[in-house]
Amino acid sequence: MRTPHRLAALLAGVLTMTLASCGADDAAGTVKLRMIESLTSPDRTKLLKSLITDFEQKNPGIKVELISPPLESADQKITQVLQTKKGVDVLEVRDFTAKSFSNNGWLAELPVGNWPGWNELTDLTRKKAVEVGGKPYLIPYGFYEKVLFYRSDWLREAGIAQPPATWQELYDAAKRLTDKGKRRYGYSFRGGKGGSDYAVMIVSAFNGDKVDPDKSFFLKDGKTIWSTPEAAQALDLFVRLFKEGSPADSVSWSYPEMVQGFTSGVTGMLIQDPEVIKTVEESALPKDGWSTAPIPKGPGGHALQPVGYAGWGVTSFSTHKGEATKLVQFLSESAQSTKFAKGNSLIPIAKAAQQDPQFSQGAWKAYLDAQGDDKQVITIRPVDYPGWSEWQQAADKDIQSLLTGDKTAQDVLSGWDAFWTDQARKKTS
Repeated sequence: MRTPHRLAALLAGVLTMTLASCGADDAAGTVKLRMIESLTSPDRTKLLKSLITDFEQKNPGIKVELISPPLESADQKITQVLQTKKGVDVLEVRDFTAKSFSNNGWLAELPVGNWPGWNELTDLTRKKAVEVGGKPYLIPYGFYEKVLFYRSDWLREAGIAQPPATWQELYDAAKRLTDKGKRRYGYSFRGGKGGSDYAVMIVSAFNGDKVDPDKSFFLKDGKTIWSTPEAAQALDLFVRLFKEGSPADSVSWSYPEMVQGFTSGVTGMLIQDPEVIKTVEESALPKDGWSTAPIPKGPGGHALQPVGYAGWGVTSFSTHKGEATKLVQFLSESAQSTKFAKGNSLIPIAKAAQQDPQFSQGAWKAYLDAQGDDKQVITIRPVDYPGWSEWQQAADKDIQSLLTGDKTAQDVLSGWDAFWTDQARKKTS
């Protein structure tokens, strides 16, 4: 009997051999490109295939084969294929994989200088395209950025005139909206997997303009964001928000539970990505009973957060770089990229899309409002530090220990400060 690990290895090997050997160019001169995606889902793959069909119709000399590995193992399989340096021309590159892919020499630099579509992209898109090494190794196809979802009908009932604009106001509103007897709570807290992201968010906001956006866990003076009195104030408020304005079982909530808490009418506020908009729209919540606003700011008037993104790149070993680049550029043009963003609940990359009613009105408008506010600062996660993966796992456990009282805020902050101080030393040594 094969073990699960051996079966996974066998499947990965089959995929690698398939990609490496299938579909050479035919005698008629048709170029065959192979493209592999990462964040796969049935609806997304269907939409991507329709865009590829449009590309093929406009470029009859090019055929594209789309490879869609299972979501859970896609990045691992892409890495395995890249190690063979054959079999893939266009690939999905994520913010978490861009650095390693480029460092290993697997990505080609895209010739954006003579591409007219480059100037049609938003400033954020062009910035993220060259985030790794200052070179355009990918063109992002959309962004994930958090905003505050709130029950406008609950706020009106409670006499709260405006959605919370600061973390203190968020805490005050959450406490005011909470009625434990009615199982009604102010805020959808995330204490489970991914909970540390929210601790980073509030601590960053409290440190404000002292944070170095390019090294987001560090201040401009080189110290960590965990080392300041403001960090202690932030984490104290973070714990009170959980204890006084959130369900007790949210100590273990991750993404699905916190969203369900909001859409089911248990909680009145939620901080999440744009993909939640569709979920809320399809829920039983009253259409005029909820809205969105930019994420809360700290005492100094700043809010800081990274944006999640992924995009399309070309492999350095592709034998058809010109045609592969043409496909990436086609998918990144306004019409195609906006269609893809709408289908996947992404913040669009095209300037023209910001005038589209879907993005310029209603719940989406808060994302554009945040991008237009220079106090809503986009940061870069320190993913290129050697201990990033270790940090992600350990930090979530620390948050649970903090919420259950097994660790104090000072315990957590001291540990994180020591860890990231050591990371800075390792990176420069």
